Amino acid sequence: MSSANQWSADEDESQLSRLIRKSRDSPFVPIGIAGFVTVVSYGLYKLKYRRDQKMSLHLIHMRVAAQGFVVGAVTLGVLYSMYEDHIRPRFFNEAKK
Repeated sequence: MSSANQWSADEDESQLSRLIRKSRDSPFVPIGIAGFVTVVSYGLYKLKYRRDQKMSLHLIHMRVAAQGFVVGAVTLGVLYSMYEDHIRPRFFNEAKK
């Protein structure tokens, strides 16, 4: 029971074009991902020089830092979206796209 006009993701756009489109829609998600990768990379680098700190404590600190960066980026994205949707049109008399 498939229809000829049924949408299929692999026919319309590639993974890269979808990622680019999603990045334009919410620009803080790639920033959050990049921050997460940066914190994890830094944590792996510092793992070598952790001195007498326990491994589990080091990993907990790195996880909390990475999650904090992602939550911060998502929060900034929500605030930006609220600004674009509600505050900017009200005060600057612009029509919503």
